[in-house]
Formats: sequence, structure tokens, C-alpha cells
Amino acid sequence: MKSQKFIKKTQSHYARIADIYRSLRVTDSEPVLYIKEIIGDKGKITAADVGAGAGRYARLFFEQLGKENLFLYCYDTNEFMLESLEQYLDDNDIRNYATKIAMAQELPIADNSLDAIFCFNAIHFFNTPKFLRESVRVLCEGSFLFIYTRTRSQSMKSIWGKHFPSFNQKESDFYKTERLESEIKETRGLELIEKKTFTLGRENSLEELTERAQSKHYSTFYLYESEEFERSLEEFRKNIRKSYKDPGKIKWSDEKTMYTVLRK
Repeated sequence: MKSQKFIKKTQSHYARIADIYRSLRVTDSEPVLYIKEIIGDKGKITAADVGAGAGRYARLFFEQLGKENLFLYCYDTNEFMLESLEQYLDDNDIRNYATKIAMAQELPIADNSLDAIFCFNAIHFFNTPKFLRESVRVLCEGSFLFIYTRTRSQSMKSIWGKHFPSFNQKESDFYKTERLESEIKETRGLELIEKKTFTLGRENSLEELTERAQSKHYSTFYLYESEEFERSLEEFRKNIRKSYKDPGKIKWSDEKTMYTVLRK
């Protein structure tokens, strides 16, 4: 788990970039469509988005599960991100939601009250065993917890892992697949029913990638000291130019994993 100093630093960063965060990150529809297949036609659904951020996935949940069918509790520890989420959902005529500043291991909701929990690109910030036990408390029997993240091996295969100096070493805070799996299996009341890999095609220019790194679109970049980051960024740019014929049109693959967990 990340240090308190690191978490405080990233919280300040996310507060500054909350209004532009959605433009810095790619929002994938494939995992949300997969969730729709798993949940099926259940009619009215009450769910929670834990680590909701600026709402980029919350909107997709409503689009795919139905604005009238879904009620979504959006939890995050950053008030500025939640304010951005509220504006974003309101602008898209979405009203069936509530926001609350909350820790993942202390969700302000009653026992057995949720049909689903969504945790997208946030599990690495949590105390995972406590979050899993809290999920057991708030989920109804027969409902699902969906954890969408990238593993360390997937990170190593990304354009950042391949070409940005020291990125893989800095990623030590991310879970090895077997660690998360074992924590799920050790949590009474949960059963891992499927682990699905998504291979997602990306296309960016070198300038776009540079801008994202400079904007710290991954919190990993906050693990670099300032001078180290600038040196690494320049080396990254050199590596990209050597590895791709057209730096203005770089095609690469990004992998993520969805853990589908049943509340027994």
C-alpha cells in the first residue's frame, strides 16, 4: 500500500487537475459492456462506484445499465474529484446518484444494500483486505463486486513499462495477480468466478504521451523526484523515436484485468 506522504501528494495533484482528469485518461467501454452481460436484465439496480474519481466510468454505467434503472453511490476521498463528477453527470442529464467522501473500507451504507460494486483503476490505493470485507457487508447475497485494474505484468508490457525508465520499478505498489486473487479467496463470503483480460488498442502521438506524463496521468509518476522525472521523460522520448517509425501515430496495446467476484 502506498505511503501516507505519497497519498497526500497525489490527493493534492488530483484536486488541481480534477476538471481535466477525464481528458488525460482513456475510458474503456469494453469492461462496462462485460458487466452489463454479467448483470443481465435485473431491472432496478442499486450500486456503488468506489474510487469514482471524476465520473468518467460512472457515466458509462448509467448509459449501459440505464439512467432510470440504476441508482449509483459515488464514493471517493477527494472532494474536488466528486465535484467534477457531479457537474459531469448533471451535464449529461443523469440524476440518480449520490456522492460522498468516504474510505473504501468504511462505506457509509447499510448492510446488504447493494446489487453491485464497481472498483475501476483504484484498488491499488485501498487497504484491500479491509475493502473486501466491507464489500461482503454491504453487498446482497448473489450480487457482484467488479474490480478492474492492471497487474504488474500488464504494466510491464505497456508503452510506459517498455520505454519509460524505471517505470516498472516504481510500479511496485501495484498488485501481482496472485496476491489479489489470494486476498479474494481468503475473504469469507466472496468467490472469484472469473478473471478476464482486456487487450485494448491505443493510438497516440509522442506529444500526447508526453503531455500525459507531465500531467501525472498515472500516480506512478509522482514516485519520481523532479530532476529524475525530467531525465526519464527525455529518455522516454528518445526511446519512442527509436522504436516507432512515425512518432505522430504510435499504435500500442494496453492490457487490463477484470476480477468478477460473487457475494455468496
